[in-house]
Amino acid sequence: MALTPSNMLPLGTSAPKFNLINTIDDTMVSLDEAKGIKGTVIMFICNHCPFVKHVNAELVQLAKDYVTKGIKCIAISSNDAENYPEDAPDKMKENAIQQGFIFPYLYDKTQEVAKAYDAACTPDFYVFDKNSKLVYRGQLDHSRPGNGSPVTGRDLRQAIDNVINEQPVSEEQKPSIGCNIKWK
Repeated sequence: MALTPSNMLPLGTSAPKFNLINTIDDTMVSLDEAKGIKGTVIMFICNHCPFVKHVNAELVQLAKDYVTKGIKCIAISSNDAENYPEDAPDKMKENAIQQGFIFPYLYDKTQEVAKAYDAACTPDFYVFDKNSKLVYRGQLDHSRPGNGSPVTGRDLRQAIDNVINEQPVSEEQKPSIGCNIKWK
């Protein structure tokens, strides 16, 4: 299991726009249509990564906890599905249903969206405020497969709470760590 950290896109960056297929219902989803009125969490994930599998339940709970507070979550997989068939759109749909995703699970076939976000690993998290400006990029929490720390979503939840309450988000942010995005 290779450990790849986030690239830490500069804070204040505008959310790169996209229009991608939602593997759950085969509709096209754009950032403008799917973003939250208070803020948006963009998550680069995939099906096969043990780091993502470790946090899937928390991602679902986090989305449920914040959807009524004006925060929307959007998951994107940018992995090369040809060489990693477990990350193909049909398998993404199966995984989303099995996990109970209440957020879109988008497929970035060209990998252009991952490049626009400077995404490096799965999971990789970005929080944008109501003006679509980046206020957080980094880890969900300190938990990693096998380290014994419980999955709480603490770091990401703190950033989201600050966005909701229109408070500044601390610039002291730790990169996420996971599997590298499987580039073509």
